[in-house]
Amino acid sequence: MSLGKGYSARVASNAYLVGTFACIGGGLFGLDIASMSGVLNNQAYFEVFDHPGSNAQGAIVAAMPAGSLIGALTVTKLADAIGRKKTILLAGLVWVVGSILQSAAQERGMLVAGRIINGFSVGLYSATVPVYQSEVTHPALRGRFVSFQQWAITWGIMLQYFVQFGCSYIAGEASFRIPWGLQLVPALVLTLGMLYFPESPRWLIDRGEDDQALQILADLHGGGNTNDELVLLEWEEIKQQVTFERTEGAKSYLDLLKPGIRRRVFLGASMQMWSQLSGMNVMMYYIIYVFEGAGLTGTRGNLIADSVQYVLNVLFTIPAIIYIDRWGRRPLIIIGTFLMGFFLSLVGGLQGGFGEWGNVDGSRVWVINGHEGVTKGVIVCSYLFVCSFAITLGPVSWTYPAEIFPMRVRGKAVAVSTAVNWLFNFALAWAVPPALAAIGWKTYLIFAAFNFAACIQFFFMFPETAQRTLEEVEEIFAQGHMFQAWKIGRDVGKKNLAQVQNENAELNEKLGEKEGSIEKDSA
Repeated sequence: MSLGKGYSARVASNAYLVGTFACIGGGLFGLDIASMSGVLNNQAYFEVFDHPGSNAQGAIVAAMPAGSLIGALTVTKLADAIGRKKTILLAGLVWVVGSILQSAAQERGMLVAGRIINGFSVGLYSATVPVYQSEVTHPALRGRFVSFQQWAITWGIMLQYFVQFGCSYIAGEASFRIPWGLQLVPALVLTLGMLYFPESPRWLIDRGEDDQALQILADLHGGGNTNDELVLLEWEEIKQQVTFERTEGAKSYLDLLKPGIRRRVFLGASMQMWSQLSGMNVMMYYIIYVFEGAGLTGTRGNLIADSVQYVLNVLFTIPAIIYIDRWGRRPLIIIGTFLMGFFLSLVGGLQGGFGEWGNVDGSRVWVINGHEGVTKGVIVCSYLFVCSFAITLGPVSWTYPAEIFPMRVRGKAVAVSTAVNWLFNFALAWAVPPALAAIGWKTYLIFAAFNFAACIQFFFMFPETAQRTLEEVEEIFAQGHMFQAWKIGRDVGKKNLAQVQNENAELNEKLGEKEGSIEKDSA
């Protein structure tokens, strides 16, 4: 590692390593999700934490997204003030503290405190990593690399669940403390590894570190050659955007409400809101409750059925990673939300038609009894729902908000969008157990309706952004068509180096004339 540069040029030249390594932060999010779902039928857990009821368990689970909401809002200052890389490093240290508290917890308060601190770390990661990826990756591969964030989440969920499944054979508290303690390992790997990665060149240019930013761009996309055409194209576009944005005034939260920006803030926040209201994280947090209600009895049988769902979540994210830039964002989210709404409607309909109120382990549960075929149908529909999310809305929900904002507000805007994700995550994590206990099968129909509503908004309001540089995305939103997004073609915004250089020359000429006029008036 070159200490002068603060990163390894060899690491920076590996596009796939640079584009994916920070996604370990997404894996930590997945670890924390499964750290709760795997203990919901663990007797040692219930004994240590005094048999929490539906409301108390919802509060314990919701502690993590509550901390993540705070972390995501904190990024609005951190990501712009200290940079993307240092924010990721800080998040790793915070995660270590939270994991120690969680694994050593002796009562609910200590457990909740550990989960809040872990959540704060995840909030920092989830708002910063997509921004970092979008600013260091090749435009043609940006969607693929940001999609790795979602894939890392699915890996974290699956690995934590299988660790907990294995540890369920251990008697006593070690059955849940060992999995919680092992969460330290990936955070340490990420924190140490990020020391070898470059800072975002766009952030550096915004801070006046032009020479360092140019060299990083060359190391990232030009094999170290500062005269590479792609490097020069990105360099000119970023400088043009920075120059233009500096004439717009100082950075502040009010920038998010300016014309042309507030539309994109609404789209980014909506995307993250729908990713939660789709019901996917509910299926991750509380899949044990879902399958119990379907009539699947027995701890081992439930755990095995759950594990299939987590494996499918990992496998079906792969096609999206490979083809997201070819297929585009719009088709994926429109088709995906329609399918998710359809499969959740089937789950709710089957449970409503064949279920009844019953008692499972002392809790009031809407459950299907004596209908083995219907039970299997509910499980299959749950699997198909997860597959639909994994290949569509899951990856796009992180990619889209990271690429639609201009640089001067990108850190703040993505953080606000991610905070909306955590706000709804928190609300749903707490509310779903009482909802399942109160209205049973109707819960699934509510989430189905959310998916159909999302499908309608995606069709009318979300333009395609695939395969443009972050600066070319500006041209997309300059077209207007706020409620006719399909009218914006996939070729809008595409430019070559000569066009960008000419625009830069014109912009600099206008700025020079403006400065001359100001000096003349002052005289």
